[in-house]
Amino acid sequence: MLTGIRIIEIEALGPAPFAGMMLADLGAEVICIHRKGGTATPGLPEHSILDRGKKSIALDLKDPEDVGIAHQLIATADGLIEGFRPGVMERLGLGPDEMQARNPGLVYGRMTGWGQDSPRAARAGHDLNYIALSGALWPASAPGDVPLPPATLVGDIGGGALYLVAGLLTGLLRAARTGVGTVVDAAIYDGSAHMMNLLMALRQAGGFGETRGHNLLDGPHWSRTYLCRGGGHIAVQCLEPKFYRIFLETLGLSEDPEFTRQFDRSLWPELTARLAGRFAEHSRDHWAALFEGSDACVTPVLSPAEAAADPMNTRKTWISRNGDLQAAPAPRFDGKTQPVGTRPRRDGNRTEILAALAASATHKTDPEGA
Repeated sequence: MLTGIRIIEIEALGPAPFAGMMLADLGAEVICIHRKGGTATPGLPEHSILDRGKKSIALDLKDPEDVGIAHQLIATADGLIEGFRPGVMERLGLGPDEMQARNPGLVYGRMTGWGQDSPRAARAGHDLNYIALSGALWPASAPGDVPLPPATLVGDIGGGALYLVAGLLTGLLRAARTGVGTVVDAAIYDGSAHMMNLLMALRQAGGFGETRGHNLLDGPHWSRTYLCRGGGHIAVQCLEPKFYRIFLETLGLSEDPEFTRQFDRSLWPELTARLAGRFAEHSRDHWAALFEGSDACVTPVLSPAEAAADPMNTRKTWISRNGDLQAAPAPRFDGKTQPVGTRPRRDGNRTEILAALAASATHKTDPEGA
């Protein structure tokens, strides 16, 4: 879908490489400028899944000669991704003003936690910090428990990488129409707050408020996860009355006078405790089999490896490449998934990239080939 689009990615922490991976999954040519002498993200392997489909060249951006190569690459690009703290790219001589002066149509994507201009712009932070301050962490977990969302998904990936991708694609559309680039300021703080707007819409209807345990998505017995016998978990979220009725019928509770009062908030804690005892009687797989094929909105909680073995994976959403389990590119177009790119060796495309730059420079100097 993005064939013909070139993105230069400056290696940085997780959300920025994830955005680059997604663009590569969609068909863009993504050239990652890896740093010499190690990875930017502690804990990530040198040959990361996040580099799939990309090309790699290792540069020292404090070396003037390597900075010159970066300049040449960015001059050929449609978009750029960087994930440093504000001011770092400017100090390297690679800031948006300088790069867009050379390449006016460049869409310059900036990934930070706190934004380019904010009271915390220069301060360190991580996923939990950004979503804690933005309000996105507040509804996570059951009432009485400490808020704990899925690791990095709400902030780094949801509020960060995906908003950077959306911003880059928006900028690329405008650049294609007008020839004018833009600077995309994607702050995880902003994006994670923006994702709260669905809950804020529920607030308008009285379904979401400031008191934990009294909201439609964090308080009811029919909207939570239960521990099963043997340690597995089952997820229940039958919000609509017609699905709730199926849930009760399956459990033999459709005649229980308390359970039939679905939206009576005063009963939620008691009914939660009763269901907790019920689900603890049998294994996760027992309950999964009981609810299979129904519209009760009950599903087992699976690990990625279990999800890969589940019948739902006939879609090939989870795949294995060279022994590494990973999710396939998404979304799909015309019913087909995008091919999964191979991971480059670090600096493995240096010869190819430098040769292409040299050929480009020769063509500009002597377009007639004389």
